[in-house]
Amino acid sequence: MIRKILLLEGGVLLAGLLVVFAAWQQHAALQQPLQLAEERLLEVPAGATPGGVLNRLQADGVLEDAFWLRLYWRFNLRGQPLHSGEYRLAPGQTVNDMLVQWRRGEVVQYSLTLVEGWNFRQVRAALERASKLESVLSGLSDAQLMERLGLGGVNPEGRFFPDTYRYVRGTTDLDLLKQAHARLKQVLAEEWEARADGLPYREPYDALIMASMIEKETGVPEERGAIAGVFVRRLRIGMRLQTDPTVIYGLGERYNGKLSRAHLREATPYNTYMIDGMPPTPIALVGREAIHAALHPVAGSSLYFVARGDGSHVFSDNLDAHNRAVRAYQLNRRADYRSSPNPIQSSNHKDDP
Repeated sequence: MIRKILLLEGGVLLAGLLVVFAAWQQHAALQQPLQLAEERLLEVPAGATPGGVLNRLQADGVLEDAFWLRLYWRFNLRGQPLHSGEYRLAPGQTVNDMLVQWRRGEVVQYSLTLVEGWNFRQVRAALERASKLESVLSGLSDAQLMERLGLGGVNPEGRFFPDTYRYVRGTTDLDLLKQAHARLKQVLAEEWEARADGLPYREPYDALIMASMIEKETGVPEERGAIAGVFVRRLRIGMRLQTDPTVIYGLGERYNGKLSRAHLREATPYNTYMIDGMPPTPIALVGREAIHAALHPVAGSSLYFVARGDGSHVFSDNLDAHNRAVRAYQLNRRADYRSSPNPIQSSNHKDDP
């Protein structure tokens, strides 16, 4: 009996010693500094396990005692997911610091900014250039791309909200466009719900088209509502919009920075000097401010505006006053003339409206 008791006590003591030894080994493994001479990114692919990543780091000579670290994660962090992405590792960092990053999901984030006034061709070029963004849309036509988004038959122009989008490695260009489209739908719905009465729009898409023209006409925030007012008044009386940005859009890649009189007489679906009403689609990405202006045009009597050359415009009620403004600001242009404070939106011809 006494022997059994002694054996039991010995077993308990041995088990206790093993627990203490394991705890000491784990503590030492956690406090070891990462063997790094410079900062590096640790890529954790989707589906990777903590044990597998720890083994890889040991094989690379970044840490030791992966066995004890695997046991630590299994018994202390059981069920804790390891988020895929990239983790930034730096000299002086301990293994415990790294595991804290893993638990918190502190993956490296990248950003892509879609700019107000960009057309869809510029959006696709930005997606192609974006660092660490996985491309699944490259080589697809615009129509095929919209099919992948679940928007078959929808024109892509203006369908995405300009903003800065953050993403992690492994995010696809399709994922990012889905976010941008959902954001546009949300903003447009919110603004449409709060729209002014009596607007000449049948549906939110009409307001989106109008907002795109406003976006391209001016970068001066306080002018957006006034320009919307001019366009809305023209629509109401059946007067052509005659706005250069739509003509430029219709020229596509043929536009070389100079808009000629011949261009204004060229028949395209977007030449608002030749067609009645608005063009068939938006011509650019639009921000909330431009959408708000389209849905809240400033009341007044002006039917014309012309660029001063500093990014702002002169508004006129009649053709005579407008012609005087054209002579003052267009026929005698200043050396640093520009139609908008935003270079992306500038054009070299701003006669009408």
